[in-house]
Amino acid sequence: MQVTVKLFATFRNGRFKIAEQELPEGTDCRFVVLDLGLTEQEIGIIMINGRHGTLDQTLKENDILSLFPLVGGG
Repeated sequence: MQVTVKLFATFRNGRFKIAEQELPEGTDCRFVVLDLGLTEQEIGIIMINGRHGTLDQTLKENDILSLFPLVGGG
C-alpha cells in the first residue's frame, strides 16, 4: 500500500521532508518510526490524515503519516 510520510523539524536531518513509501498491508506507525531509525521516545506527535494518531494505529492505503519530534524549550 502507498503511504505518504512527512517528517518535521530535526527528523528531517539526513532523511527527507516528504516521501511516498510502499508498505505491507497492516503496517502500523511503530514500524515506520523504527524503520526510519527513530525511537518511540523521540516521537512527540503522530498525525494520520491531520488527526492525532498512535504508534499502534494501523495505516491504510493513501494515508498521510506526519511525525513530529518532542519539543523542548522555555
